[in-house]
Amino acid sequence: MDKKKRTAEEELLEKIKKDSAKKMKAREEGSEIMFGLGLFGIVGWSIAIPTVLGIALGVFLDKRFPQSFSWTITLLFAGVILGSYNAWRWVREKSEEEEEDEE
Repeated sequence: MDKKKRTAEEELLEKIKKDSAKKMKAREEGSEIMFGLGLFGIVGWSIAIPTVLGIALGVFLDKRFPQSFSWTITLLFAGVILGSYNAWRWVREKSEEEEEDEE
């Protein structure tokens, strides 16, 4: 039992070391709040840009090739879906990198 207690204590000590190293790294690179706002901005732009481009292309196609459906609405949804996928993929990659850094 003493051996288990030691390993649990060692695991706790290792986690504390990792957390403190992470905080020190965040201080060196900038504050965590600014990083969060930057992340929020990147995610926002990665959704907004494809959406606006889809709307612009849709308006052009509606004027140039009138159909029974709206190109603008169709491409707006396509832009939101594409942008959301890009944002999700980017956030997933960043979180995987962070997990690797912690190990």
